[in-house]
Amino acid sequence: MSLKASIIPVTAFGQNCSVFWDDGSRQATVIDPGGDVDAILAMLQRENLTVAEIVLTHGHIDHAGGAAELKERAGGVPIIGPHEADRILLDHLAEQGRAYGLEGARNVTPDRWLNEGDEVTIAGETFAVLHCPGHSPGSVVFFSSALRFAVVGDVLFQGSIGRTDFPYGDHDGLIEAITTKLLPLGDDVRFICGHGAGSDFGTERRTNPFLRG
Repeated sequence: MSLKASIIPVTAFGQNCSVFWDDGSRQATVIDPGGDVDAILAMLQRENLTVAEIVLTHGHIDHAGGAAELKERAGGVPIIGPHEADRILLDHLAEQGRAYGLEGARNVTPDRWLNEGDEVTIAGETFAVLHCPGHSPGSVVFFSSALRFAVVGDVLFQGSIGRTDFPYGDHDGLIEAITTKLLPLGDDVRFICGHGAGSDFGTERRTNPFLRG
């Protein structure tokens, strides 16, 4: 199998919607379609890809706001994730969209909720599910041991971490999830995050100011 990936910045928040696909089958997994569904579909068409599933790292508007529309326009493909603790966010996506001026956001209920220890298949590759609350109650991270690669959503960024100043945020819980679940996976593990450039766990362990001391 030849796994390929592309990032499509979506919404005014510049969220990294990630598309992974197998170069042979042209079957694709779309992670965090927060909006701008036309742009996502245009990329899929350019690459001659068929959506097999939609995967969500958490329930914030810029990550999940376009999931219901993409599911519908892709023929009813399943939506997988996040953890059910984010149901309260997914049930109010339309309201979030109006608050942030993002048109077209629709509430969504995943076809499958995820828990710690589950596995998901992303473009034919197996990824372990890690429940990493703090930025949101139901945030999850996807990790491939074989690829030494992770999709972390808004849990961790290059030089930063996810916001925790929401009513449901938990700064200490987020730091604990990063330091006990992600960093022990290995310094060599590269990751794509929800905004901005990716990094690797070793660089963040050594230089991220939120993880030092």
